[in-house]
Amino acid sequence: MSFLIFFIVTLFIAVIQTFIPYLVKRTIVFGVSIPEQYIEDHMIKKYRKHYSLSVAFLSIIILGSYIVWVLGNERVDNQIALTGVIIEFALMLISLSFYLYYHGKTKLLKQQNKWVENLKAMQVTDLSVRKQDEMLPWYVYLLPILSTVGLMIYTIMNYDILPDLIPTHWGPGGEADAFTDKTPISAIQLTLVLLIMQLMFLGIHTATKKSGIKLSATSLQASRNRQLSLRKYSSWLLFIVLLAITMLMSYFQLMMIHPEIGEGTVKMLIPFGFLLLVLVGTLIFSIKVGRSDKELETRVEARIMDLDEDQYWRGGMFYFNRNDPSIFVEKRFGVGWTINFANPLGYIIIFLPLILIFLISFL
Repeated sequence: MSFLIFFIVTLFIAVIQTFIPYLVKRTIVFGVSIPEQYIEDHMIKKYRKHYSLSVAFLSIIILGSYIVWVLGNERVDNQIALTGVIIEFALMLISLSFYLYYHGKTKLLKQQNKWVENLKAMQVTDLSVRKQDEMLPWYVYLLPILSTVGLMIYTIMNYDILPDLIPTHWGPGGEADAFTDKTPISAIQLTLVLLIMQLMFLGIHTATKKSGIKLSATSLQASRNRQLSLRKYSSWLLFIVLLAITMLMSYFQLMMIHPEIGEGTVKMLIPFGFLLLVLVGTLIFSIKVGRSDKELETRVEARIMDLDEDQYWRGGMFYFNRNDPSIFVEKRFGVGWTINFANPLGYIIIFLPLILIFLISFL
């Protein structure tokens, strides 16, 4: 089971990393903004193709080696899991290295060809686009939050029948593999962590809903489609992932109170089902958003371009813009959102809950 889980996750990472150049915003190439007039430049196409082929080739070699290593000898789950984690990080590091290489080449290509000279930067605003926004309302998050509060109360009511050792970690097969002594806090520790995660997800949803909708002056309809698709599908993915996490962690909590529900293959199938749901949902989201601005024909006036915001992006990955009130903005490499690191509210929404979870889990 450990091998299957890590193989699926690694394969997913490899596929996403391979096709990322074709899923990002149409006018962003390796984190560099390119005027609409030049996105079909033969060098741009060449860079994208070489990146994808390089990442795919190395991914096949790494995955093949992993399979041979696992099947060649008897391996224990700990060895398989540790090697799987190392391979996943190695793939991400390899793709990041190729990204940084082509980011530099694309930036240099843009400068050498003077693509932004003699082009007038324009910014457009469409006040009606907010009315078309189909993001989920914030109150849908009350359902998982209330269920977690109810589970916390139920755990306290059944404190006397809880085992003397409270599970704190579960392996890939759903088996508890770490424990702590029973106390009132340790008994509800898992539900506390879950509740903090739910509040963090609600904060992320609220912040992205209030984020600015940036439209392109040179491809208004395509950019509108992408922004609306990004907001709609990311809100659904965020909520579905939260529901999946809530069900998984609630199952582990209930299994502590009623061990009989963890008998048989159920405790192995539930984590596996959670993994598939998250991966498939993420893949569908990436494809939906990634293709949303590439299916329309765009006619561009020869002398206009969108505002060039390259100066606000460090390496095309980290966004620092004190003049932008948005807490989250669309990624330049990848599909989804990233923090505006110049807005302190983003740190509170993301890092404060993570610190609290760390304190509850390890102290």
